[in-house]
Amino acid sequence: MKQRRVYLDNSATTVVDPEVVMEMQSYFFDVYGNASSFHYFGRQAKMALNDARRKIADMLNAESEEIFFNGCGTESDNIAIFGILNAYDKKGHIITTKIEHPAVLYTCKYLEKNGYEVTYLGVNKDGVVLVEDFKKAVKDNTLLVTIMHANNEVGSIQPIENIALELKRINEERKDKIYFHTDAVQTAGKIRLNVKKLGIDLLSMSAHKFNGPKGVGALYVKKGVNISPITFGGHHENGLRPGTENIPYIVGFAKALEISHNRIEEYDKRIFSLREKLKKCILDIIPEVVINGSGNKAVSNILNVSFNYIEGESLLLMLDMKGIAVSTGSACASGSAEPSHVLSAMSVDPISAQGAIRFSFDCHNTEEDVDYVLEVLPEIVSSLRSMSPVWSQKTFESKNKN
Repeated sequence: MKQRRVYLDNSATTVVDPEVVMEMQSYFFDVYGNASSFHYFGRQAKMALNDARRKIADMLNAESEEIFFNGCGTESDNIAIFGILNAYDKKGHIITTKIEHPAVLYTCKYLEKNGYEVTYLGVNKDGVVLVEDFKKAVKDNTLLVTIMHANNEVGSIQPIENIALELKRINEERKDKIYFHTDAVQTAGKIRLNVKKLGIDLLSMSAHKFNGPKGVGALYVKKGVNISPITFGGHHENGLRPGTENIPYIVGFAKALEISHNRIEEYDKRIFSLREKLKKCILDIIPEVVINGSGNKAVSNILNVSFNYIEGESLLLMLDMKGIAVSTGSACASGSAEPSHVLSAMSVDPISAQGAIRFSFDCHNTEEDVDYVLEVLPEIVSSLRSMSPVWSQKTFESKNKN
């Protein structure tokens, strides 16, 4: 009998939508020219590139010339951060948060070692940055603010619009503008993004987070923003990201975002229902669990749960043996023995943080998936806890007390 497979690691990556694959196919075999070439094949590729750029811009309420394609969300973040800072003729101050994705966090740590000053804002127990803390962090030499739109481990949505409003007021009294970048990799395709409403200068996205192909990302750069390239070569992407554009994947990016954009309300309602069912049942049937993050201020597809007195990695492996794929945090930080930097910033108890599991949903998940998880999860948790001396002692003391 074939083992049931349940994929609940969609914040790491998603399955490519069949419609996206179909849309991409002809750009491998029929329209395969280089978009920089002037002949027929090149012109066809250029038309596809321009069409994809326009579609994405329309969905973001941006202009076509404000969209720049690249290889992934990490590259997009790096182009934004280094590109803004390289455009200045001086080093200065950066404001970010303690819960950023490694693509931003490690970049800022690198810059800190190379002469830049960095403020890492803390978060509250729900994993949300306070606007007041941001206001206090701004300095005379601040050059860049980079704060993610939603966290990839607990799903907490940050007050980007409110921070942007405060930054606008601050910039009105300054000579050197402070630019604002947001990593929207976890919200693109799940929340309607309006760059004008958000009030940001730069925004990063990655197609594989919303049922598009891996290996293609995009960066929104507001018209008038002073940004420099960080790689050098040809004139591609207006010189900001030189290198022959990956037309099939860019076409796939635009198609995936279009599909996601058209079903956002339906997606949000259904995924929220699945997440809440899983959360409620876990709380009802498994003792000593903690929900990390607030559902009221989070994307609908992420549920982060700490199972006390067990190791998250052990739980992940035993779930995998039952055909269930989950994560202990960010896929880009896997292999680290340290507790999640996100949960640490949220002041989650280190022992509790070690037992944290992230369940992340997608439009392809079903109620049957949730039922299967609830069928096998309690037994696995119980089995792992039976091997924990701390849990055994706690159980023994509880029985004797009663």
